[in-house]
Amino acid sequence: MSTSLLEIVDLGDGEVVLQRADDDSEPLVSIQFSEEASAYLMENNLEVAKVMIQAGIQAAAKMAEMSGLEMESSERAEKAERRTLH
Repeated sequence: MSTSLLEIVDLGDGEVVLQRADDDSEPLVSIQFSEEASAYLMENNLEVAKVMIQAGIQAAAKMAEMSGLEMESSERAEKAERRTLH
């Protein structure tokens, strides 16, 4: 993903989106709350959506980190297998 400024926008119809601030492209994330959920959240949809988006970003970063560690580990194992000991 490019390094552009992102914004979280409450569209007012129960939908909250994460989008690039500098263009009108399709939202990166869309969260839709039903009327029942909105009532339960006491109209705090934006705050809940912010937490949901933050949790998703943290989870994705952790998965990417773990994937990177796994790749480094497998690369080291491959290098160790290629060594020839006499």
